[in-house]
Amino acid sequence: MTVDSPALRGNDYGPLTRPADDWEPRLSVSVVIPAHGRQDKLDLTLASLAAQTYPAGLLEAVVVDDGSEPPLRLPEIRPESTRIVRPLPGGWASAHATNSGAAQSDGDVLLRLDADMLVFDDHVASQLRWHHAADYLAVLGHKRFVDYRAGDLDPAAAHEAVLAGKAADLFDFERSEPQWIETIIDATGGLRQADHRAFRVLVGASFSVHRRLFEASGGMDADVLLGSDTVFGYRLHQAGAVFVPDDRSSAWHLGPRQIAERGDLAKAYRRPRIANRVPELDPKRPRAARAWETPLADVVIDARGATAEIESSVDRMLAGAVPDVRVTLLGDWPGPHTGRHHMLDDPELEARLLLESFRGEHRVRFASEFEPDPKVPYVIRVPAAARPGPSTVASLVAYANGHRLGLLEVAAPGGAVRLERTAAAARAAHLGVGIDAVWGSASVSGRHAEAVGAFASGTGDPRTGHRGLRGKARGLLRRVLDR
Repeated sequence: MTVDSPALRGNDYGPLTRPADDWEPRLSVSVVIPAHGRQDKLDLTLASLAAQTYPAGLLEAVVVDDGSEPPLRLPEIRPESTRIVRPLPGGWASAHATNSGAAQSDGDVLLRLDADMLVFDDHVASQLRWHHAADYLAVLGHKRFVDYRAGDLDPAAAHEAVLAGKAADLFDFERSEPQWIETIIDATGGLRQADHRAFRVLVGASFSVHRRLFEASGGMDADVLLGSDTVFGYRLHQAGAVFVPDDRSSAWHLGPRQIAERGDLAKAYRRPRIANRVPELDPKRPRAARAWETPLADVVIDARGATAEIESSVDRMLAGAVPDVRVTLLGDWPGPHTGRHHMLDDPELEARLLLESFRGEHRVRFASEFEPDPKVPYVIRVPAAARPGPSTVASLVAYANGHRLGLLEVAAPGGAVRLERTAAAARAAHLGVGIDAVWGSASVSGRHAEAVGAFASGTGDPRTGHRGLRGKARGLLRRVLDR
């Protein structure tokens, strides 16, 4: 079912009208529950889902048994439409199980729920209200952590309490612990001022998205066995999502947070996996002069009519303050030599020289057309005649983020440089509007453009003579990312 969605700017969902109490639910929802063992907790989760105020005919629960021994079984108290499915072939762990459950479900909305959550009676309805207002939201469910041991609660008693609207009385609020994300949510006005880093608060215990958005994002990264929720949050952001924390309802998380048990080791496991996939989250990115699996920016240069200056421009990009960039040179690139002629008389000599110059540089690609990578946050188009400096990429990204822009054009010697935010372009394309309607845009020229673009005006080795500017750009980018 489609939803008439308004255009929201950045992560400001304030203009949305959340349906009031007299609303009429229309969207079906599939509650996907990855589970491995702990039948006792699953029984409580399903008992609480059986007492939801959301219409039973629009709700299904899909439990993905991720290799439990003995296999999980359906308890007596459960939603009317509940089934246990097996993961699809080729993987295991939470992310793969979630993808498997999504593929084997039918709902308009996917609500991912941990198998150790006891949800309040309106937990599903509270999230679904938002999805009736717009179809590109990632709604985050609220919860508190409580001490729990097997047998502390009877599923029938829990079901009765939730059904009566008294789930809050099942545990002592004062002895429970909040989610770590609440500090960020409070500091950013409920994420409305969080902009391009709102995704970092997505946690797997309870969140929901429209099926269209789930599919547009590519689903969860099944190669990340721990920390996949953060990577999925980034994928949703790149697909144009707006992140909404829903605190109108809540849930009890039965037991401590996963990372609390083996915190240091869990962080060490997740850090490089997230850093490789999420450019603007791990502070290691600006400090470490190395390439990463997902670059911060795709730099595109039209190299048709290639000249020696293009090689210098690419060198400046690669040696700049942001090493994790990928440069695509566009042109009609020649194939292998055919026929016999003097090599210096080759009409495609300059193009061949460029191909050979960067043959061993994995950060440089040659193509006839540029195909945007949905994982890369920025696309920066640079004219062939421009003279980028070591801080060009860092300065452009910092300016765009500092001014909350989805599109930035800077007048530079040699032509206009254009930065486009992938997340803004994805949302704009979905809504059929311009980027300036969802993130804002700016065009900078004159003296101000020189400072914003940090373009070189002279010649020489790009690795020398720019240390002060390079350090300044790194500091500016670091401050913006910290915000």
